[in-house]
Amino acid sequence: MKTRTAGAQVQRGPELEHHQVVLKPRVTEKGMFQSQSLNQYTFVVNPLATKQQIKEAIEALFSVKVEKVATQNRKGKARRYRFRLGTTKAWKKAIVTLSEDSRIDFF
Repeated sequence: MKTRTAGAQVQRGPELEHHQVVLKPRVTEKGMFQSQSLNQYTFVVNPLATKQQIKEAIEALFSVKVEKVATQNRKGKARRYRFRLGTTKAWKKAIVTLSEDSRIDFF
């Protein structure tokens, strides 16, 4: 943890490398539509990552210019296996909007 100094931002949590922030892309029908029409891409990210860290990681890993980052914390769903109750893992989703001249090709 870092302490607050005059004019500096406070970072909470551990220092994450770029490859630790972005875990994997979410390739879905809705995501493909968003990437083609709105130039937005969806990723599963580390739950400890901030919007600023996500922006820096996407720009470094894919060599693109990020305009906006929106995040969602997704709850795990209740699941049942035979006679046991449980839940799936909770995860964090990031929807990244790129500038008009930037593109990411997954295929």
